[in-house]
Amino acid sequence: MKQVNIGILAHVDAGKTTLSEALLYQTGALRKLGRVDNGDAFLDSDQLEKKRGITIFSHLAQFQTNETNFTLVDTPGHMDFANQLQSTLAVLDYAILVISAADGVTAYTKTLWQLLNKLQIPTFIFVNKIDQIDAKAKVLQNIQSKLSPQIINFSDDENTVNENIATTDEKILETFLETGKIATKQVQDLIAQRKIFPAYFGSALKLDGIDEFIYGLDKLTKQAEYSDKFAAKVFKISHENKDRLTWVKVTGGKLKAKQALEDEKADELRIYNGDKFTTVDKLKAGQIGVIKGLKNSFVGQGLGSQDTSNTNFLQPVLNYSVTTEGDLHEVLVALQVLEQEDPLLNVNWNKDLDEINVQLMGSMQAEILAQIMEERFNLQVKLKQGTVLYKETITRPIEAVGHFEPLRHYAEVHFLLKPLPRNSGIKITSSCSLEVLPSNWQHQIFHALKEKTHLGVLAGFPLTDVEIELIGGKGSEVHTVGGDFREASWRGVRQGLMELKQQDGLALLEPWYDFRLTVPQDQVGRAMTDIQKMGGKFKLEDNTLIGSAPVAQMRNYHQEVRNYSHGEGSLECVVNGYQACQNSSEIIQAKNYDPMSDIENTPNSVFCYHGAGHTITWDQVPEHAQYPYLKI
Repeated sequence: MKQVNIGILAHVDAGKTTLSEALLYQTGALRKLGRVDNGDAFLDSDQLEKKRGITIFSHLAQFQTNETNFTLVDTPGHMDFANQLQSTLAVLDYAILVISAADGVTAYTKTLWQLLNKLQIPTFIFVNKIDQIDAKAKVLQNIQSKLSPQIINFSDDENTVNENIATTDEKILETFLETGKIATKQVQDLIAQRKIFPAYFGSALKLDGIDEFIYGLDKLTKQAEYSDKFAAKVFKISHENKDRLTWVKVTGGKLKAKQALEDEKADELRIYNGDKFTTVDKLKAGQIGVIKGLKNSFVGQGLGSQDTSNTNFLQPVLNYSVTTEGDLHEVLVALQVLEQEDPLLNVNWNKDLDEINVQLMGSMQAEILAQIMEERFNLQVKLKQGTVLYKETITRPIEAVGHFEPLRHYAEVHFLLKPLPRNSGIKITSSCSLEVLPSNWQHQIFHALKEKTHLGVLAGFPLTDVEIELIGGKGSEVHTVGGDFREASWRGVRQGLMELKQQDGLALLEPWYDFRLTVPQDQVGRAMTDIQKMGGKFKLEDNTLIGSAPVAQMRNYHQEVRNYSHGEGSLECVVNGYQACQNSSEIIQAKNYDPMSDIENTPNSVFCYHGAGHTITWDQVPEHAQYPYLKI
């Protein structure tokens, strides 16, 4: 039988967990059909999930069809818990995107679609709650126009489905015109290549359309091909009682119990089904399982021949301070445990202020975090929303140089810093010849650049949308030792930023929301005025404003909407990357950041003269550089 890992994604309240229950029940994996509103859904097993009636953590379930063993991954639907969702995407073979027929394509649905596209995950669409509307064709047209014209209604009659499939591929069209048929394998390949996206319609709560959907999943998915060489991807860390659990997908070969993994050992292997597990002696390629016994694993880690990678396309944009009347150190230790499970928490302890800060997506995540601290660690904390998380970037290219040469050390690097399109992150490349810098030195430079969060010099916010291209450098067979290129690289990036600051070549960025604001007719004018004051952009559809606005202006607007609409209005906000900050000078002035005083991120270099190391300030480094400085 095929082994297929399929994740189920949706906007909150689209019926994602209800569909999971229906799939498990109709395939015989569940004897009783649970319900989210009754608190007995099989996959919402955590007490917090039962209380809230939403999925907060990712969960696994196993079910079988005629030809396939499916591992179903249920993911959170609320934007605030997108961190849990993102890490699971890397281990999926296919995805099911659930869309509520009543709500249509929401802002978060678009965000999910973009994530699936970035990772090139083949996707099935299930349009749920179809019993709540009359015009199925209108819903499909709306989905096709907002997501992709290659979304095809597989609930139609066979000939119509085949006609629609045939129009997406010339060779298949020729075959169809000749024979009137399309082979199942051809359809499988089109889906796997993301050339078509099958859409099914039904009501998960009433089990309508579920059997047809299961048949489609069984027939139209195919098992991925894997290498015989052992490889595995870590996508989740959790804690159960006193056990630290590492969740992995085996992407090559086999993983055996007691197998050595770098400096650790896989003490026990498990396969989970809901909150229950079976102990196994091995995990085969394609299987998702759990390793007990690893202490140093982390989300995104590659084991064996698998590369370590990052799929965190959505980042927190709000900073929260954590306070307690109890022991602050105990709180810090507990938060560091939770940071292993969710690395994007970015727990930071300011020793000088005796203050703990965490980075979150929004207020719902803050509420849940406080509850987790109380229920798991018996610690009472309060979270207070602080500043928005700004970022910095560059607006023009610059050659940057860093030099590190205390006595008996030596390294020099030259980079070309180039601006990238918005929301590209940091890209590290090399055009440097191996004759100039051998591969081991280039590897050290790349590792150094990747392990550090580079800060800008305007206000000390993280750097983004920059390509750091290694273009040259110099080492010494005698004096270059481990860490020299790290120091030179870090200093080099900062030196280039200081040059750009002098040239007015830097910019401050702020996060923006995509929003959907629905208010009563008599409040539309008020809403439009509010968005304009925020500096936002929008279009009006009936009583709904659809647009974008700065997070700093809109982050507390939910309460205001509830108040002036007397509870009848609704606001949905989804983070959609960063744009130029509207009040840069005000933010920079308030931060009062001095890059020269930031010792851990110095832009200065160290040169050796007369047998001793001397600090040379960033602006004097080019004239002291010992590799040709190709100033642009």
